[in-house]
Amino acid sequence: NAAIWYFLLFCEKQYALHFLVQSGISYCIMIIIGVENMHKYCFLFALGYLTVCQITRVYIFDYGQYSADFSGPMMIITQKITSLAYEIHDGMFRKDEELTSSQRGLAVRRMPSLLEYLSYNCNFMGILAGPLCSYKDYVTFIEGGSHHLAQPGENGKEEMQCERAEPSPNVAVTQKLLVCGLSLLFHLTISNSLPVEYNIDEDFQATASWPTRVIYLYISLLAARPKYYFAWTLADAINNAAGFGFRGYDENGTARWDLISNLRIQQIEMSTSFKMFLDNWNIQTALWLKRVCYERASVSPTIQTFILSAVWHGVYPGYYLTFLTGVVMTLAARAMRNNFRHYFIKPPQLKLLYDVVTWIVTQIAISYTVVPFVLLSVKPSFTFYSSWYYCLHIAGILVLSLLPVKKAQRGKSTHENVQLARSKKFDERENALEQNSVSTTNSVCSQSQETASRHSSLRQ
Repeated sequence: NAAIWYFLLFCEKQYALHFLVQSGISYCIMIIIGVENMHKYCFLFALGYLTVCQITRVYIFDYGQYSADFSGPMMIITQKITSLAYEIHDGMFRKDEELTSSQRGLAVRRMPSLLEYLSYNCNFMGILAGPLCSYKDYVTFIEGGSHHLAQPGENGKEEMQCERAEPSPNVAVTQKLLVCGLSLLFHLTISNSLPVEYNIDEDFQATASWPTRVIYLYISLLAARPKYYFAWTLADAINNAAGFGFRGYDENGTARWDLISNLRIQQIEMSTSFKMFLDNWNIQTALWLKRVCYERASVSPTIQTFILSAVWHGVYPGYYLTFLTGVVMTLAARAMRNNFRHYFIKPPQLKLLYDVVTWIVTQIAISYTVVPFVLLSVKPSFTFYSSWYYCLHIAGILVLSLLPVKKAQRGKSTHENVQLARSKKFDERENALEQNSVSTTNSVCSQSQETASRHSSLRQ
C-alpha cells in the first residue's frame, strides 16, 4: 500500500490526498450510519466530493484541458465507493426476495475491513484508469479462486474441471497491447488531422454540401474514439497481466479474459441501434449506472441515469448537452425499434437492408449527440446544433410524440438469471460454513471443486 501511495504522489502530487480523504470519509460513513441508509449518504458524499473537485479543477485551474488530472482516478473511486455501499446495503439489510438477480449475485454479506476496503478502492491495477469491478469479483481474485470456475457439462449442468491448470493471460494481454498500439498510432497520425472543431468552422459550413458535412461529422467523431480505445484497452491489459479479469471458458474451451473489459470495438463500430452502441461503450460505467440508478429509480429511470452520467463525467456544459440529447435519442430509437423492427426480420435481404439503414442512422445520431461532449463549451455546441437546424432533436421529439412508447424492461438478462441460481448456492454455502456444518474432504480435487462452487456466483 505504501508503494501505491508513493506512485500516486509521483503521478498526482499533493492532489492524491483527495483519494484518501474521499475513501476515508466514505468508510467512516459506512461504519457510523449503518447498513440501512449508508448507501444514500455514501452516494451523496462521494459524488458531491467529486463534483467539488471537478469544479475547482475546471473553473480555477485549466478549463478545456484534457491533461491527466486527479479527478480522473477519483471518478473510478467514486464508482467503487458507491457500488460497494449499495452492495453492502443489499446484502446486509434488504431481503433476498426484494433483490434482482444481479443485485443478489453481487450482494456483500459482511462489512469489509479497512484494509480490504482500501485494497479494493486503491489497488495498483486500477487506481489511475480503472476499470470498475465488483467487490466480490475483486475478493475472489485476491483469494485466488477466480480460475476455479464451473463449466457447462453435456447434460446442461455445471461440472467442475479441477484438473485444468490456472489459465495464462499472455495471449489476451498480447492481443490487447496490439490493439493499444494500433489505436495510439491511429490517434497520433490521423485523429489530429480530422478535428471535431472543424464541424463549426464558418468557411466549412458555408461552402460544404450537406453530404460532405454529414460524412465529415462521422469521420471526425470516428477519429476521436481511438484515444479511448487505447486507454481502456491498456487498463484492461494491465489487470489481465496481474491475473485479474478471467471470466471462464467458452464452449471451445478457450479462456475468456473479458470480465472487466470496458469496450467491444467491433460492436461499437457496427452498431445498428443506439442501445447497441451504449451497451458496448464504457461497459463498466454503464453497468455502474444501471446498478446504482437505473434499476433503483422509481420514476423516469432513463432520464435519471443520463443525468447521473453527466454529473459523474464532470461540470463542462457540453457534457450536459450531450446527455440530455442522449435521452431524446435513446427514447426515440427505442420507440422506432419497438414499432418497426419486427416488419424487417424476414426475408434476409430485407433484414440486411434494415441493418444497413439503421447502421447509417445510428452512426450519424451518435456523432450528432456527442459533439458537445468534445467541444465542452456552450457556445460552440449551440453553434454546431444550430448549423444543423436541430434536425435530430426535432426528429426525436416528433417520434416520441407520434409513436407509442413501450416502457423499458428493467428485468433480468440471461446472464443475470444464471447468476441468480449461483448466488443462492453461494449464500447457502456461506451460511453452512459459518455454522461449521461442512465436513472436510480428503481429496485435493474435491477441495478445488468446493472452492470453485463457492465462487461460481461471482462471475458477471
